[in-house]
Parts: sequence; C-alpha cells; structure tokens
Amino acid sequence: MKKILFLLIILVLSTDCFSQNMPSMYESETLKVKPLNSNVFVHVSYLQTNDFGKVGCNGMVYFNKDQAIVFDTPTDDNASKELIEWIEKQQKKKIIAIVVTHFHEDCWGGLNQFHTNHIKSYGSQKTIGLLKQKGLELLPQHDFKNNIEIEVGSASVLIKHFGAGHTEDNVVGYVPMEKALFGGCLLKSVKASKGNLEDANVSEWASTVRKIKQEFPGLNIVIPGHGKGGGMELLDYTIQLFE
Repeated sequence: MKKILFLLIILVLSTDCFSQNMPSMYESETLKVKPLNSNVFVHVSYLQTNDFGKVGCNGMVYFNKDQAIVFDTPTDDNASKELIEWIEKQQKKKIIAIVVTHFHEDCWGGLNQFHTNHIKSYGSQKTIGLLKQKGLELLPQHDFKNNIEIEVGSASVLIKHFGAGHTEDNVVGYVPMEKALFGGCLLKSVKASKGNLEDANVSEWASTVRKIKQEFPGLNIVIPGHGKGGGMELLDYTIQLFE
C-alpha cells in the first residue's frame, strides 16, 4: 500500500512539474498561440480573402534553450507584434530567425514587424524571386537554394524544398529533436478541401509529399498551413487528395 501511495505522489509531482513547464495558450482577437508540447507551438492569425472569407492561417514556433525560430509570419504587423512580444517578453526567448515558407501573403504579411525588431528573415531563392515578380520590396533578407540548417539553441532545424505542390517554391521546416514538421500549405488537414489552386502544381503535389514522408517517417507533430494539425495522417491524406 505504501509503495502504491509513493508512486501516486511521484506521478502527481511529475505531472505538476510538466504543467508548470508548459506555457499556457495565448489568445486575442487577432492571434492564437497553442502549445503542442513544451517546445513546439502553432500560431494562428487571420486573413480576409475574396474566395474563402476569413481564413485562419497557421505558423510554427520552436523553442530550444533561450532561443526561438518562427515559421511564417502572422498575417499582418499587428498580429506579428503580438507574437514577438509573447515569445520575447513573456517566454523570455530570443527569436533568431523567421522563415517564409512560400510567396503567398499568409506567409509574409507581418514580415516588416520582424525586420523592425531586427530579427533575421530567410526565404528560398525561388520564394524571393516570385515575390520580386509580384513587385514587392519587402523581402526575406537571407536566401538559400534548396535547403538550409539553422541552429536554434543546441538543436539544428532543417528547411527544405522537396518539390512543387501548393506553389512551386513551398518549403517545409523540420525539427529532428521533436519529430515535428511544419508543412505549411503544402499539407492539408484531414477532411480539408484542395483549397487555393491558383499557383498550384497538382500533378506533382502527391509526389512531393511522398518524398517528405520517405525522409521523415514517424512524425509526432505535423502542422498544415490551415486547419487542425496531427501526425503522419496529414501526409497520407494530402497524398490521397492529389493522386
């Protein structure tokens, strides 16, 4: 009986410690930040569109030690300011990079606020080229060809282009220590429609996601560009949707 009681006390204490280490959810009218574990978060902001109405747009935040990396900005500078303040002032982490995963507005709409806060921004050469074609002057500061690794705390984070899908330039972000993938708009939440296909390559989409599935088996966390995240089932659903 004493042994059982001792084990129960240990369980309660460990659960309490975990809950203290897990940041609470942040929510305002313009931004939500939800913890998926103690280091990986999804940030959600909103974009008003002509075809789909008000759309929730996902990004990812990853913490390691006293540093953070953000994948895709919130949709405007106000929401980006909220996110930066939540990370740097409330969570006491230094943002060492913002990564723009493709050239659509839901990925870079709040980029100016990151630059105002002297945060380094990254985008692929394809993404920067497509943004220039749109006549935009607000561009990621640092480019890469097909992939780049960025050190965050003591961890290495991979950003890689696997091929065309939602757009020609869409890249994904992978955190090996967490087996976490930010797929952005290349990946669909389960039961989602095909969405915006204006710049899509539907003939290559499934093949591109198969490459990701082969390189990153056993993912624990998968975040799509819109809608609910999950695990490997998002890759399987996206492949099925575009086969």
